[in-house]
Amino acid sequence: MITELIIAFFLLAGSFFVLIASIGVLRLPDLMMKMHASTKAGTLGAGLILVAVGISFDEISVLTRILATIIFLLLTAPVAAHLIGRAAYYTGIELWEGTIVDEMDRNGEISEPEASRKSRAASDAKLNRNVSES
Repeated sequence: MITELIIAFFLLAGSFFVLIASIGVLRLPDLMMKMHASTKAGTLGAGLILVAVGISFDEISVLTRILATIIFLLLTAPVAAHLIGRAAYYTGIELWEGTIVDEMDRNGEISEPEASRKSRAASDAKLNRNVSES
């Protein structure tokens, strides 16, 4: 009885996260945001469903396959999303108009935001002033 409740909990939690991932893919405005939703919530949802399957079968061969699958998901999903996002960015996909800061340029280098650049310049000037006074 308690095992069935644990299995039901993991199945419902996994299904909830998969549902959230699918809603995120449909509703979010930007490719990067859609990938974030599908990768994070989808991986967690699939992992929870696999845990429920592992608890219900309770065989060592099934558990090892499930563990290998979960490890594979955790290792490959973030890397794949990163590479897809990077390729999309460099091919010129448009970012959402609500994006405030784009810290990368199309050449692959991370550019420093203007506010951070001004703050660093002010602190460098203050440091130079203190060094020259002493």
